[in-house]
Amino acid sequence: MRRGIAVLAAVGAVGTAVVAAPAAHAEGRGDIRVVKTVVNAGGSVIVGVKNVKRFAIVMTVKDNSGVQKVTDVSAFNTSNGFGPVSYLGTSCSRSSATTSVCTATMQIDPTWIDSYGSANEGWDANAVAGTWQVNATVKANDGNYWISDRIATFKVKRAATLTTDAAPEPVGKGGTLTVTGKLSRANWTDLKYHGFTKQVVKLQYKKPGGSYHTVKTATTDSKGNLRTTVKASASGSWRWAFLGTTTTMKVVSTGDAVTVK
Repeated sequence: MRRGIAVLAAVGAVGTAVVAAPAAHAEGRGDIRVVKTVVNAGGSVIVGVKNVKRFAIVMTVKDNSGVQKVTDVSAFNTSNGFGPVSYLGTSCSRSSATTSVCTATMQIDPTWIDSYGSANEGWDANAVAGTWQVNATVKANDGNYWISDRIATFKVKRAATLTTDAAPEPVGKGGTLTVTGKLSRANWTDLKYHGFTKQVVKLQYKKPGGSYHTVKTATTDSKGNLRTTVKASASGSWRWAFLGTTTTMKVVSTGDAVTVK
């Protein structure tokens, strides 16, 4: 029997400093503003248990005298202020006399998420996941500046894995096919993957050359395991698909092809 698994693709880097969450404010002098912000090309920032995740915050900045620089960028969870992220600096390119596009590079190292708040009683490293906001301080050529609060929000999510195993292989037409699997997600306290319990997951099927469609759903047990049965009517591939949550990534397993004889 074959066993498929889908896992987060990681980006390697090295992290050092931690950026603490600043006080919320939006103030400054003059008309310089951040008019557009895109985080991680519009996608969630997915963090596993080993590899550093590096991502970009792209800001469009305008001022009538031209943009001098971005002096600081920070990001942190909107509900609790947790912000274990490194700010590695910003580069800007001028698109007109009044507008520049500035790219800040950020990174999260899962190996120091837990130590970030370990001095706090009851600290849960996994509470870092959720909705984050971006703050930035920008400066114009004429000396104007602006400390911009909440110029964008984005999601930081825990990586997830999902497996599928369909048996027996091959199976007789009209016979019972048992499809099992396991849904797990990253735990930033012990840097391991643990079963994700009580989650609804879709069982999907496709004929050779066709597209996947949902046949039924199942709920993970206390260890993240999945198990269900279906009638085998034709050869094809089976997979589990999890839609994700606000704190855990969407994940689809590799399909397991089964021949019906």
